[in-house]
Amino acid sequence: MPRSVSPLRVNHMNAVLRDIDTSVAHFEKAFGAEFLADMPQKQFHACLFEIGQVIFELFVPYDFLVSARLGPHYVGLEWQADMDEVRAALADHGIGTVRDIGLALHTDPADCFGVAHEFYAGEFHSRTWDALGGEPMKSPTHWRDEHPLGLTGLIGYTQVVEDIDAATAFYESFFGAERLFAEDRPAIAGQAVGLRVADAVVELLMPTRPGWLVERLRRQGQGILSTVFGVRDLAQVRRYCVAQSIPLDFGTKQNRVAVPSEANHGILFEFAENPGA
Repeated sequence: MPRSVSPLRVNHMNAVLRDIDTSVAHFEKAFGAEFLADMPQKQFHACLFEIGQVIFELFVPYDFLVSARLGPHYVGLEWQADMDEVRAALADHGIGTVRDIGLALHTDPADCFGVAHEFYAGEFHSRTWDALGGEPMKSPTHWRDEHPLGLTGLIGYTQVVEDIDAATAFYESFFGAERLFAEDRPAIAGQAVGLRVADAVVELLMPTRPGWLVERLRRQGQGILSTVFGVRDLAQVRRYCVAQSIPLDFGTKQNRVAVPSEANHGILFEFAENPGA
């Protein structure tokens, strides 16, 4: 029986965008993001910022030509996990890597239904940051009770796939994921399977007929579609977004709202009530 990975938590979401400065400025202005670290690399310019205790790493190629066909998109996410366990599970499942720097690695999206799963043994949420004057990130209490969005942390992410049964089997085998639900999503012409991995709910979405979801699949292929934030109150989110002139749309599920990718530098944010987090 192939060995599996048991992550401790999501460290951060990973996205490929066009420009560091304008993207960070947008997220700071729109959502009160905290800039955490600037990390220019030989191959790309990277940085970290957080919104509501959800950390994002941006990757910006020095020449966006290499990403022009896909455009801005979620390339994957990083999990905190034991690296010996990770390497054993990768070998057992025949999953390749596209980047391996020893301390961390990224899986080949072609082997993971369009997601580059990054793994690293450390974590980020309890650190102090030079960019914040040696202080830690703003607390969960601040984001829930003081910020006008009323954010309660990460719920998880959605991932659009071509074969929902095969993708479910992958998560159950590779991550030991717990299946939470299976349901139709008629508003987006799709079906969904929810899986628990560490502290996140992974929602696999597959189109069932022509519509919005199949258009997203045609545009960018399989992969992460959105980050799902928990909030105290959706009405509070709506009021905030109206006041800030942030466009809102329907989410991928009832009782959820979304900031469309076209208004968010290419990546989709969703908000769902999770007041007890």
